[in-house]
Amino acid sequence: MQDNATNKPEWVTRGKTIRQLIEELQSFADQNLEVKISTDDGATFKCISLVTRQNKEGGHFCGLKNCE
Repeated sequence: MQDNATNKPEWVTRGKTIRQLIEELQSFADQNLEVKISTDDGATFKCISLVTRQNKEGGHFCGLKNCE
């Protein structure tokens, strides 16, 4: 199914729950790998400095932050 607003597949924009993310990370054989995050389609990656609990208008969510 396509997200009509952005014309991207739904799996790209719907996000993951903490449970889904943990399950996916547990599938890696090497559990000592560093986890990094990209916001530019993989052109650059940054480390995850903090994991935060966010309570903002529009909902609650877990935030991953890079503090460089």
